[in-house]
Amino acid sequence: MQRSHSPSVRRRRLAAELRKARESAGYTGAAAARRLGWPHSKLTKIEGAQQGIKTGDLTAAMDLYGIADDDTRDAMLRLARQSKERGWWWKYRDIFGERALPDWEAEASGIRCWQAQLVPGLLQTPEYIEAVFRAGDAHDDSLVDRHVKGRLERQQILHGVRPPRFSAILDEGALRRRIGGRDILVEQLEHLCNMATRHNVDLRVLPFEGGEHQASNGSFTILDFPDPADIPVAFTETVTASLLVEEPAELTTYNTVWANVQGAALTAARSAEFIQQVIRDVAESR
Repeated sequence: MQRSHSPSVRRRRLAAELRKARESAGYTGAAAARRLGWPHSKLTKIEGAQQGIKTGDLTAAMDLYGIADDDTRDAMLRLARQSKERGWWWKYRDIFGERALPDWEAEASGIRCWQAQLVPGLLQTPEYIEAVFRAGDAHDDSLVDRHVKGRLERQQILHGVRPPRFSAILDEGALRRRIGGRDILVEQLEHLCNMATRHNVDLRVLPFEGGEHQASNGSFTILDFPDPADIPVAFTETVTASLLVEEPAELTTYNTVWANVQGAALTAARSAEFIQQVIRDVAESR
């Protein structure tokens, strides 16, 4: 599977370039908006990556800011086009939402995931996914099926060209929670062991005996990008939505918490042994 680019990452990169160009040209936001004939709110939204920019508007902004280099102009126009494209996840927007995690994963070089309750979505088997979304009869059959198909398609990123580095730390409870029954859980745990042998997957376990840690407030995912201009983002889920975190101070906190949990987790080798023991425990239970 060929890696695609992320429209959201490209829009954010273009927004940063435009803001930098405006400041270098000596314009305040209000002054630039007046010269361009735009409402100030429009410029603010474009520079905040809250909306895209039309080709004509981008050309006018580049002219105003004195961007004359053909390569630079072409690169910015290309970013504008890419920011408007729709990835495969668009057809699943009813389950992923507008600011979809797969959109950001598409361009990530690294994905770091802490899971306290469940196996990470990128590592779930079809039967496990189905059991998760059937819990409590919250969804009808057609919606459960869409969740399964969407998540399985999302998982292809780990198997494609230049896959991201996926690092996951699982609380012991996520391994032992009887999702779907004994057989489904055993199959899921065996799948974890198989995925852990991949060159781009690092899987760790935080056992109960590890004691207290800084990530007790919930699960989260941090995405890193290959271009230094693209700052990392974090995702955390609530009952009703996935929240995107982009503020540098908040990202620093997430990175600190990740480092704390990583330091408390077992090594990759010991984690593999631990999961094998959990498989035996589950298989022997009634």
